[in-house]
Amino acid sequence: MEAAPPGVRADIWLWAARFFKTRALAKQALAAGKIACGGVACKPARLLRVGEWLDIARGEERFEIEVLALANTRGPATMAQTLYRESPASSAARAALREQRRLQQAGTPLPPPARPGKRDRRRIHAFKQGL
Repeated sequence: MEAAPPGVRADIWLWAARFFKTRALAKQALAAGKIACGGVACKPARLLRVGEWLDIARGEERFEIEVLALANTRGPATMAQTLYRESPASSAARAALREQRRLQQAGTPLPPPARPGKRDRRRIHAFKQGL
């Protein structure tokens, strides 16, 4: 009987930890250099081990996490959250970014609840002609 490998592939772990919806997306992010392990770009086949730190860039979000457990299968979200621990600085930075985005959207007008009807279109047209 063979011994279990000492780690899990990075693309599989990122998928199992629910940072990416599919393993292919995780592989693309790794190949693009959006994930670093210990400050060095990580490849998809790299074996992750417990205790390593990952820097993950996913869109505008940035995560700095520590690997707490290994998994090579995707399970429920509650199980996925036990696989890692996010640093307090990373969590605070993401919360500040979320608040900044919320405040930026606060000034934008809401779209109308429905498309304008015939009467509304006539009023809009009359208003524009009057200018």
